[in-house]
Amino acid sequence: MTSRPLRKLGFLTIGLFDEADPRRGHESTLEIIELGERLGFDSVWVRHRHFQYGISSPVAVLAAASQRTSRIELGTAVIPLGWENPLRLAEDLATLDVLSGGRLNPGVSVGPPMRYDEVKDALYPASADTEDFSYERVRRLLGFVRGEKVTGFSGVDGFEVFSDRVQPHSPGLGKRLWYGGASLGSARWAGENGMNFLTSSVVKAEESEDFAEVQLSHIRAFRAAHPDGDRARVSQGLVVVPTDSATPEQRAKYLEFAQKRLPRTASPQGPARMMFAPDLVGTSDEIAERLHAHAAYREVDEVAFALPFTFDHDDYVQILTDIATRLGPALGWRPGGS
Repeated sequence: MTSRPLRKLGFLTIGLFDEADPRRGHESTLEIIELGERLGFDSVWVRHRHFQYGISSPVAVLAAASQRTSRIELGTAVIPLGWENPLRLAEDLATLDVLSGGRLNPGVSVGPPMRYDEVKDALYPASADTEDFSYERVRRLLGFVRGEKVTGFSGVDGFEVFSDRVQPHSPGLGKRLWYGGASLGSARWAGENGMNFLTSSVVKAEESEDFAEVQLSHIRAFRAAHPDGDRARVSQGLVVVPTDSATPEQRAKYLEFAQKRLPRTASPQGPARMMFAPDLVGTSDEIAERLHAHAAYREVDEVAFALPFTFDHDDYVQILTDIATRLGPALGWRPGGS
């Protein structure tokens, strides 16, 4: 089987910053997003981190980005809903989508917040032991975003006018919600609920210990359950680092980064048996060859290549430029494709 021509090219960033100068890090992220638009990328995605030195408020960052760009799609990969009130988040997402002109692609996931025992008293002081972190939390968000009634009242009360659903309502946003899943069950659930599916460099080893085979099974299970079948949207997010225009020092840094992370890819990790994909470092031609040989990549025509966490601004400029001008075309992508 041959790969589909790449239709949508995106990238993912964590938006690191220095605690002593957080503005500089956030400004760097916004500059990288602007660069992505100039290079022709179809989408940019931001990670979500709490109590770390990465983006903690993707809605705020993307709202700023929406005013500095005009075309590139803006995504979250992903917002962990365990930290969120779905009703309030629905308002924020709809507002951002309106401000961006309908360019938002919100990606979400469920489950208890990371290190929950240490944050639960601050996050949910009155309800920590009764909060529901199941798929029901996503279902609520879906309903709110898609315009389901929230209250039993609408109309005028005195001088104020009230709606019975979330405002603003952005009609197309409901079709642009993504679920970030690493298991077969989450892939099926996302399909059954008409979402799009984000699959990354981390999957759960349930039926195999071959990363590509596991990821392929998730993609197929998602599409089998989705009303759109084989047309249902899937985006793959591997860590990809082309070295075509890199300096010798950058190449050495990239190879060292990948080498340090390679041992974790040899076998499933931890009680959850999580599997990690190897980082793809090399020339664009070398990376394209490896992707064409990847069973899961051959099933998709959208990607959001992940930028490594700890590199410098100039490194990201070089990597993104090589992806857009060399790797993308090698994968059949053209700027402005549909």
